[in-house]
Amino acid sequence: MKIGFDNQKYLKMQSEHIRERIGKFDNKLYLEFGGKLFDDYHASRVLPGFAPDSKLKMLLELKDQAEIVIVISAADIEKSKVRGDLGITYDLDVLRLIDAFQSKGLFVGSVTITQYAGQASADVFKSKLESLGICVYVHYVIPGYPNNISLILSEEGYGKNDYIKTSRPLVVITAPGPGSGKMATCLSQLYHEHKRGVRAGYAKFETFPIWNIPLKHPVNLAYEAATADLNDVNMIDPFHLEAYGITTVNYNRDVEIFPVLKAIFDRIDSNCPYKSPTDMGVNMAGNCIIDDEVCREASRQEIIRRYYSTLCEAINDATKANQVYKLELLLNQAGISVDNRKVVKAANDLATMKQSPAAAVELPNGEIITGKTSDLLGASAAVLLNALKSLAGIDHETHLISPLAIQPIQQLKTDYLGSKNPRLHTDEVLIALSISAMQDEVAKKAMDQLPNLKACEVHTSVIISEVDRKIFKKLGMHLTSEPVYENKTLFH
Repeated sequence: MKIGFDNQKYLKMQSEHIRERIGKFDNKLYLEFGGKLFDDYHASRVLPGFAPDSKLKMLLELKDQAEIVIVISAADIEKSKVRGDLGITYDLDVLRLIDAFQSKGLFVGSVTITQYAGQASADVFKSKLESLGICVYVHYVIPGYPNNISLILSEEGYGKNDYIKTSRPLVVITAPGPGSGKMATCLSQLYHEHKRGVRAGYAKFETFPIWNIPLKHPVNLAYEAATADLNDVNMIDPFHLEAYGITTVNYNRDVEIFPVLKAIFDRIDSNCPYKSPTDMGVNMAGNCIIDDEVCREASRQEIIRRYYSTLCEAINDATKANQVYKLELLLNQAGISVDNRKVVKAANDLATMKQSPAAAVELPNGEIITGKTSDLLGASAAVLLNALKSLAGIDHETHLISPLAIQPIQQLKTDYLGSKNPRLHTDEVLIALSISAMQDEVAKKAMDQLPNLKACEVHTSVIISEVDRKIFKKLGMHLTSEPVYENKTLFH
């Protein structure tokens, strides 16, 4: 994988700026961590070289001063919203995040359920957390938010929300994903702290959009693609332009909420410390891009991947149509199409020629490897083995797994486990390969190449099984699929 981002420089610069911001407030700072604090795979895809746990590493340096509050929207609980990169719902991810933070020695103070309006599923989740000994707070839907400032800054607005009890000077507000209500939680706390005579501050650590690169830079467009379901729109920060005469990039939700933030600060100190949404941030990512073209190309590929993902979702969910239109617009703005993804044509051409499902993988050296459906293997399993052969320098005709070893597995699937599909999935092929590798040096040589599949692009001509999707994800491969099913059945 080509590197376009200096992660060590980023850690150093970002840590310095966060410490500088903390020093501007005396006793309590609410630090909104935008994006994903843990496992930020989107950033690692569009900024090759960015480590998914970079934010966590910075926070560990401040762990004695910091506590974490995880927020989750009641609306996201109600609709069982899923983290696309992990394939689990937001409520389950809250539990995962708590375990992950605590395993690193970080203190998780509480969970806050935002945008609450009596959702039954949110009540169930609250009870579950409390039964696990986790402190839970509730913040409510405020009519006219964020424009009705008089209501927001009243006892019927933020005043109605639970006050989150915290014990440390640095309170990190994070969430499973965007749109969870992190900023609103911070502002609500500023309101309550003021009522209690506490001078609290607020700062924002948001990776995207990157404020000091062009508005239509592919990295920023990829952020819009990632948040298409939220209708986020990157825009020039009008407040920053007016205050400093400098063009910077922000996004609509931050621009819309800024008057609320300014009004709260004006009430607390009679002087808002920030003149613009950009001022609120401490993001140094734009200063750490060392190869702009590498990051541009990585972001173009991310936009195409998001497009395909949404196309597949739209098959069973008509509400996704508007997201598809937005992603098509982003493709146009980036000046690209699906043809810019090499594996798409390779997989589809093979599928057309063989009249059966096919798959293609692009290896780190740019070589395109294909795989087709056969009596023994599904297309995903076939392309996986073919890719490992190529990486290991093994002749394509060489059998890594004996057909005699595959047949008993097929019999187990069909005769004893009731499967209608005798072909091996990727997980079954890898198990068979690992067994072969115990006695066969050629198979072991192929097995040793598995780590080199990380960050490889893969495309399939049909929507593949959940098993195969999970294997590609665990291998760190970037998967897209054509929005069609292999079989014309009603249930998949």
